[in-house]
Amino acid sequence: MSEHLLLLTGQLAEGALRRVMDGLDLGATTWSVRPLGVKVAALMTADLIRRRLTDTAGADRIIIPGRCRGDLEALSRHFGCPVERGPDELMDLPRYFGLAGRVPDLSAYDVRIFAEIVEAPRLSVEAILEQAAAFRADGADVIDLGCLPDTPFEHLDASVRALKATGVLVSVDSMQPQELLAGGRAGADFLLSLHEDNLWIADRVAACPVLVPKRPGDLPSLERAMARLEANGRPYLADPILDPIHFGFADSIMRYHRLRQSHPTAPMLMGVGNLTELTEADTTGINAILMGLVSELRIGNILTTQVSPHCRSAIREADRARRIMHWARQECSLPRQIDGGLSAIHERAPYPAELADIRALAAAIRDPNYRIQVSAEGIHCFNRDGFHTSDDPFALYPHLGVEQDAGHAFYLGVELARAQIAQQLGKRYVQNQPLRWGCVVSSAATDLSQDHSAGTTRQKRSHKH
Repeated sequence: MSEHLLLLTGQLAEGALRRVMDGLDLGATTWSVRPLGVKVAALMTADLIRRRLTDTAGADRIIIPGRCRGDLEALSRHFGCPVERGPDELMDLPRYFGLAGRVPDLSAYDVRIFAEIVEAPRLSVEAILEQAAAFRADGADVIDLGCLPDTPFEHLDASVRALKATGVLVSVDSMQPQELLAGGRAGADFLLSLHEDNLWIADRVAACPVLVPKRPGDLPSLERAMARLEANGRPYLADPILDPIHFGFADSIMRYHRLRQSHPTAPMLMGVGNLTELTEADTTGINAILMGLVSELRIGNILTTQVSPHCRSAIREADRARRIMHWARQECSLPRQIDGGLSAIHERAPYPAELADIRALAAAIRDPNYRIQVSAEGIHCFNRDGFHTSDDPFALYPHLGVEQDAGHAFYLGVELARAQIAQQLGKRYVQNQPLRWGCVVSSAATDLSQDHSAGTTRQKRSHKH
C-alpha cells in the first residue's frame, strides 16, 4: 500500500530538498515539498507549522526539518496523521529513508590552484619537472616558479619552456623585473606580482599579471592598477594579499571582502601560504576554512606552497576542499557530511557500534579467532573464550594467550595499536583495514596500506588461536 509524504522546509532549502528527493527510489511512495514562508528551515516551530499549514494535501506522514523543535505529538493530533522529525541535514535523508542515496559528485570545481616550486633557481630543470609532476598529480593546475632575491635564475627560460612542453600552465613569481620579462618571453602564462609602478612589464609580454597593492594594505593602489589594465582590455588577477595571524590577518580578510563588493566580477587570487605555512596547526582545517572563504567570495584562484613539513599535503587538501565547497555551494548545503577527505584526525561517527551491540556480537561467537572493536568505552578484544576491554593494548596482552605464536602475536599487536590510535583520536576502526587519514595520505600510500592490510589478513588466518 502506497503512502504520501509531505516534507516541510524553508525557502532556501526547497530546491536542494527537491533534488535530493528526486534522486531517491521510494517505490510506490509519493511525496511533495511545502515551504512555509520562512527562509531557514530551522526557524520553523510547531506553532508556526500549525498556523501556516492549512492543507496537508492528503499526506499520510508529515516530515519536518530535524532542527525544528516543538511538540510533535500535538501536531500529529492536530493534523490527524504522524508528524516526524527528519534528519538535521538534507544529505542524511537517504539514510533516514533506509537508502544509500547518491554520492556527492566532487568532479566539479571552480578554483584554480597555483602550486609554487620554492627556490626554483637552486633546482635543475629535471628536478623542477619532477616536482611539477608531483604537484599536478596532487591537483595543481598552475606550476609557479618561485624566484629568489639576489640569486640568478639562469635556466628560467629553459624551465618555463620545459614545463610548457608538458602542457602545464606556468607562472613566474619574482620581484625582479628582468626575471618577470624573461619568464613572459619564454611563454609563462602568469606573472607574480605586478603593481601600479611596474605595470609597464605587462605591456612587453602577453602573460596575465597578478596584481598586488603597491604597499602592504594599500587597496586603492591595487584598484588603480586594475582600472589601468581594464582600460587596455588586458586580463589580470587581483590579489589584496592575505597576511599572517597577528600581522594584519583580520584586516587582509576585510580587503578581499571590500574588493569583491566593489568589483563583483573581478578575477581574484588568494595566496594561502601565509596561513598554512606560518600557523603551527593541522592544515586540513586551515585549508577548509580558507577555501570556504574563497568559495563565498568567488575567488577563482589560490596560490599554495608545501615548504614546511607540516604542509606536505597542502595541495591535496586544497584540491579536496575546493571540490567540497563547490558541491556545498551548488547544493545550498553546509560543507558537512559530503566527504571525509579533510577529516584526517577525527571523524563525525567514529564508533559504528555501541558497547551493548558489541557484547551481543561477542555472545554469539563460537570460534577462537579474536575480534577487535572500538567504542567510546575502550578497545574490545573477544573470542569464544572471553571478552576483554581496555584502552591500553598492553593490558589486553596477558589475556590473549599468544606467547607461543609469534605471527599471531604480531598481527594482534598491529591491530590493537591501530585500535588504540582510533580510540584516542575518535576515528573509525575496522579490523584488518588501515585507519583512514583522508587526503593527507596520497592515493599511492593508501593503496600500499591496503595491500599490506590484505597480506596481514592472510597472516592472521594462518595463525588462528
